[in-house]
Amino acid sequence: MKYILYLFIFLSMSMDAQEFVEASLIEKTELEADVFVSTNNFNDTFYILENVLFKHSTKTKGLDIGYNNFQLGNITSVNTFNPLKINVFYKNFNTVIVLDNRLAEIFKIDFNTLSDYKNVSHVATGSDNTLWIFNENTQQLELFDYKSNTTRAKTLPIKSAVLDLKSNYNNCWVLTEKALYVYDYFGNLLKKIKNQGYTSMEIDNENIIFKKDNALFYLKKDSETILPIRLPNLLINQFYVTNETLYIYNDETLHKYQLKIN
Repeated sequence: MKYILYLFIFLSMSMDAQEFVEASLIEKTELEADVFVSTNNFNDTFYILENVLFKHSTKTKGLDIGYNNFQLGNITSVNTFNPLKINVFYKNFNTVIVLDNRLAEIFKIDFNTLSDYKNVSHVATGSDNTLWIFNENTQQLELFDYKSNTTRAKTLPIKSAVLDLKSNYNNCWVLTEKALYVYDYFGNLLKKIKNQGYTSMEIDNENIIFKKDNALFYLKKDSETILPIRLPNLLINQFYVTNETLYIYNDETLHKYQLKIN
């Protein structure tokens, strides 16, 4: 009887461990920002304040370096996946600015001036001199080479409103109202997953963290089981994940958590 009881307790604990991803708080840091963008392996923090992109580095003293281009309107998104080619997207002017690691401008892509006009709604970093872009006119995801102004790859039309777009050098993830689409470098569809109410996502070594309402969920690479991340009750203004470290920005505080992945 005791054996059965112990077995039941063990199985219950195992099931409970599989139902959640635990997050252990590492530290809290004060940060005044309108939007928290990301933190990299060098502990550089990127954020937007009053429509200026800032980079805060623990290795330097004094004021954070910043980039602004007010004539292009408000910053729509920033992608820091490649720290040597940071892209800043200004949707209202259909333009992307590429910055180096010192936030100096190295390239400007104005999609309005292309002979093959593109109405871009979302942007993510590709390899070499490429960007993943979603073209609203064709409803297609494109891998665009901004040095040669050519499209290296494109997908079939996506017939659902795009909510978020993320990438690495090999794959691109497109979150729409109906589904998550995963594409390879050549625009081939690798996977399609039904969207269960998620509105944004982050990618960490091809593992996916979704946001739904004020909660986060974890989908491990090559798995079909989406697990909630157990967190304290706090408003998630922005979040970012790198190397199983989760950053949540809330009320001028950046919370740093270690995810415990089984």
